Amino acid sequence: MKFEMRIYTYINGKFVGKDIYGNKYYIHCRGVLRNGREMRWVIYNGLVEASKIPPNWHHWLHHVSNEVPEETDSRRFVWQKKHEPNLTGTLYAYRPAGHLLEGAKRDKATGDYQPWTPSDSAGI
Repeated sequence: MKFEMRIYTYINGKFVGKDIYGNKYYIHCRGVLRNGREMRWVIYNGLVEASKIPPNWHHWLHHVSNEVPEETDSRRFVWQKKHEPNLTGTLYAYRPAGHLLEGAKRDKATGDYQPWTPSDSAGI
C-alpha cells in the first residue's frame, strides 16, 4: 500500500469490516460523498489483486448493497462454490495435461478424430 493511502485511511477512514482473506474495508468518517454516494475503499492484505474480494464485499464496495457483510464465508447454497481469487500466474494455476510445466506429455489420440482436408468439401 502506498504511504499516501495509509495516511489518508488513518485520517479519514472508518473501519467497517474484514473479509476471510484479511482485506479491510473502510468508509469516509465524515460522510464525504462522491457522485452522491459515500466513499468506500479496501486495503488489501498482501498482494493487490481485485479478484481477492469476495462477492458479498464486492457488492458492498460498488454500492449494490448497503448492508455490511459478515466476516464469515459468503456461501449461501449447497451448490455454490467457495470464492477463490484468480490463480493465473501463480504456482496454483490450472495446467492441463500436456502443458509445458506439467511434463509436456499428453495422452495419445483415441482414433476417433478425423482432420478436415480441402478435398472433403469438393462438392460444396
